Amino acid sequence: MLVLLIVFMISAPLMQQGIQVDLPKANAPTLNEIPDQLVLVVDKAKRVLINGNAVASGSLRNRLVAMSKAKPEIQVFIQADQNIPYGFIAQVMAEVKQAGITRVGLVTEAQDSNSRL
Repeated sequence: MLVLLIVFMISAPLMQQGIQVDLPKANAPTLNEIPDQLVLVVDKAKRVLINGNAVASGSLRNRLVAMSKAKPEIQVFIQADQNIPYGFIAQVMAEVKQAGITRVGLVTEAQDSNSRL
């Protein structure tokens, strides 16, 4: 459980170029490129993209199940706009979990060292 919490706190490298997402800020070390990683983007319009490809509403879980079968050690990094409601992100995370993927992290930007929560 602690490992999962740490993964949530760690930032992942930004893999998607050209998709505008206003990430939240957090103090966490950065990760180097990780094999078997999947970047799931949620933009301001609540569109979900997997590695830059839009996912049709209702098909996220099926796509993730197929990917986790192909790569059982897959890790998902959710890169969500900070203005997306918490409930929507919770739904996305539930879809990831229901697809059988247990290694999940949230992508953040580095926070200014002088700022506080």
